[in-house]
Formats: sequence, C-alpha cells, structure tokens
Amino acid sequence: MSLLLQISDTHFGTEQPAVVQALSQLARDARPDLLVLSGDITQRARARQFEAARAFTDGLGLPLLAIPGNHDIPLFNLAARLLWPYAGYSRAFGPELEPQHSSPELLVIGVNTTRRWRHKHGELSARQIERVAARLQGAEAAQLRVVVVHQPVAVPQTHDANNLLRGCTAALQRWSEAGADVVMGGHIHLPYVLPLRGLARPVWAVQAGTAVSSRTRRGGPNSVNLLRWGDGAPPGVCVVERWDYARDDHRFHLFGSSPLKPVRP
Repeated sequence: MSLLLQISDTHFGTEQPAVVQALSQLARDARPDLLVLSGDITQRARARQFEAARAFTDGLGLPLLAIPGNHDIPLFNLAARLLWPYAGYSRAFGPELEPQHSSPELLVIGVNTTRRWRHKHGELSARQIERVAARLQGAEAAQLRVVVVHQPVAVPQTHDANNLLRGCTAALQRWSEAGADVVMGGHIHLPYVLPLRGLARPVWAVQAGTAVSSRTRRGGPNSVNLLRWGDGAPPGVCVVERWDYARDDHRFHLFGSSPLKPVRP
C-alpha cells in the first residue's frame, strides 16, 4: 500500500504563498509515503531560494526524493556553474544527486539529467542508462518501478519536442526491457500521462505541472500528482491522480485520474 506525491518545478523565488499553503494542506490530508520533487526546485539556484525550498519540504515531514533541474544550477555566476554547479543544491538537499527509494511496494530511482554545459536541455549518458537498468532488473515483483528525471521523455504537442530529454529513446528501450513501469518528469509545466509506444512492455510518462510557482503555462493551473499503488487502487493497477489548484477557494482539487496496468511476469 503506497501513495507517492509528485511535485515539480516549484521555482522557489517565484512561489505563491497561498499555493504553498494549499499544497501543504493537501500533503497533510493525503499523508503520502514519499514526496518526489522532480527538479527546478529554485528559480535561480540562490541560497535563500534553496533555504525556502528545504524549509517547505521539511515542514511536510515526509520522506523525500529530490533531483536537481536546470534552474538549480547557477546561470549568471559562470565560475560557480563551471566549478561547483551543485554546491547550493547539495547544501540544501545533500550531496546525492541521484537518490533512490525502496520499500516493499515501491522502487523509485532518481536520475540527474542536468549538465553544466547545457542551459535548459537535459541529457542521459550511457552509464546512467545502464545503472538505472541494473537497478530495475533487481526490483522485487511487488514493487512499482518508477524512474524520475527532470526533462520529459514524451510530449503531447509537437511544439514541445525540443524539450525532450536527450538520450531518452535509447533509455526508454533499455529501461522497458529492464522492467520500468513509470518515468516521471517535469520541466515544461504541463501535467499529463502518456503511454509510451513501441517498447518491450507497457511504460508511461507521468508529467507534473508547476506546483507552486507563478510561472504557469498559459491557461494552465498549478498542479501536482498523487500516484496510488495498492492504496485505494484496484489490485494490480496504478492510479495517477492530477490535483489542480483552484483560486476561488485556495485549495487543490482532484482534476482527473489515469489508471495504469503494469505488466508483471
């Protein structure tokens, strides 16, 4: 019985206090087993922004798996970007850039897709792809297998294709063979669930919108995901719930849900 709360692109420095408060209330009400923060935690990788983000996650009192996004590397301080790009992130969230979480029901693998030489685009190395595949192959049969990246591995609209994670085609083929069920991401501030076609087994891209930032897409609300696996979900079905922020009553409300049927041997 597991419940995972995915938030992304919080962009602390542009956070909206009312939305932050509403998200805290949602977390208290749902009481998830794990909080996943899939990158772009800050707006400009500044110390006070990391401090605010860490204070927020600490205040939720939940086990946390976080990965950096492209905004979590200094942009204007070129020396810091080249020599110690993750110093601010590491002070707030620890030195592990690719954390993992394992429980009887969940295997969640974080992957650092940022690169100091790239402004916004993400990239996967062959070594990263194989490391994740090896861990997936060692998963228990009862575990839902989730890989967390920052940039998307699939997009619903062609004008977002330039934002696709570099190397994701090879990664998805390898990870599907190794047993992946879900690949979570953010980056483009657009929530959706997409089945990934042409792979060895069913795999889904699960994308979160921006959780608390004012930098929403045109017409798009602040949004987070709750993923249920054996927690209020039918047996053998993973349910991804999208929760959107409503400005009329300053709360997150269930927008819709997507049932996913992972294949088990």
